[in-house]
Parts: sequence; structure tokens; C-alpha cells
Amino acid sequence: MNAALLDSVVDIARRAGAEILDVYASQDVGARTKADDSPLTLADLRAHRVIVESLHELTPEIPVLSEESADEVPWEERRRWQRYWLVDPLDGTKEFLSRNGEFTVNIALIEDHTPVLGVVHVPVRATTYSGRSGAGAWRRRDEGAAEPLRVQSHAASPVRVVGSKSHRGDTLDAFLARLGPHELVPVGSSLKFCMVAEGAADIYPRLGPTSEWDTAAAQAVVCAAGGLVLRLDGQPLDYNAKADILNPHFVVYADRSRDWLALLAAS
Repeated sequence: MNAALLDSVVDIARRAGAEILDVYASQDVGARTKADDSPLTLADLRAHRVIVESLHELTPEIPVLSEESADEVPWEERRRWQRYWLVDPLDGTKEFLSRNGEFTVNIALIEDHTPVLGVVHVPVRATTYSGRSGAGAWRRRDEGAAEPLRVQSHAASPVRVVGSKSHRGDTLDAFLARLGPHELVPVGSSLKFCMVAEGAADIYPRLGPTSEWDTAAAQAVVCAAGGLVLRLDGQPLDYNAKADILNPHFVVYADRSRDWLALLAAS
């Protein structure tokens, strides 16, 4: 796994983003509802096609699991995969439909249940976050050069918390009450991870539902930037270890001097 592979995936994500923006600018986004009641648009499908076709061409030996075709891959096949691409062509479809710009393209390479390469592209902002295990993390704006990313190793005061715009419950409120002085910033999609990775936020507690394709790419970015993505039992969030693709609750942070998990366990 080298820098050239990451650059190629960045290019694929940006091309998928261009497809999304083309639909975003139109009057009819072709929205409909999937079996799980989540929305699906023409932008999801166009981005999915670009990404899957491009990854098959780039690495024909590596299987691809995309949110928009996951039902086609049975667990008995998927459980044998040691290395695969995990894709969310349009993370934040609700944000896309509400036109707030907070949606992303997520592409991750998973090896032995761990994201080792990840790209998160933000089409409206023309910004791309990327990370590679053992090599580092970067942010690219427009056609500019890649800027190295590093988490903020000491939390600010008040603590900067990012949370979901679409999912908030009593458990998060209980955590915030125990946390003390804080600033809560509601953000859509995998941008919450990216804010921790670039030092713009201190912690992202996720105490609601997510799927593996929602988190893998951004987890790779955060970890490459020096942060942690842990389940509430303190173990790293892992992938393709069970038949369903739902994540347990987890937390993303950088400051290792504070016991965030204890605060969450008490919530």
C-alpha cells in the first residue's frame, strides 16, 4: 500500500463528488425510500457507479462492498475477505436533500478488520481528507497541495464536542451533563471525524446507529492523524467481523489524558 494508491483513490472520490454536485444542482434529485426507510437519490447511484467501476479497474483483485450494493454480497462470501474496499458513495443523504452541504464521499481499504487507508471527500467544499496507516493524514482544498493533518492532543476549554444533526438522544445529553463546560457543534456525515482529525473538535461520541460504511474511511483519517476511534469497551472499532454491518456505540477523540470512556460508561 503506497502513496500512489491513496492518490488514485482521492481522484476517484473527487470524480464521484462531481457526479453528486451535478445532481445537487438539478431540480430533480430522483429521491426515493429504501427498504430500511433511508433515502436514496440519483446522486447516490451515480457516485456508486463511478467508485465501484474505478476501484475494480484500479485493483481488480480486491472486492468492493458499497452501501448501494451490499445486499448482493452474502455474509458467507464476505466473511472470507481479508482485504476489501468499503464504500459509502454519499454519506449524509439527508443533508444532501436538505441542501446544507454537509455530505461526503467515503472510500476505505480494510485489511484484517481494520481501516488502513481512507478518503473522505466533501464535494460542496471541494475539500478532501485522506489518511494512510503509518504514513499520516492530509487535507486537500480545491487544487491546492496536500496539508498534513494532526489532531489536537489536548482538549480545549470548554471541550469542543461534535454530534450528529440527525441522531441525538438522552444518552448523549447525560454524557454532556457529566462532561461539564462544553461547546456542542451539530454536524452531518463523516465530517465529525474529520473535525477531530484536523484539530477543530476534541471529541465525537456516537451513541446512536451507524453502519460500517459510514465510519471506515473517516476512522482511517482520524487514526492516521493521531486520534482514536474506540468502542465503549475500549477496543478499536472493527469491520467485517459479523454478519450485520451495524456498528456498536463508539467515541472518537485525541486527548489521551482524559478518561472519556468512563464519562460515557456513567451516562
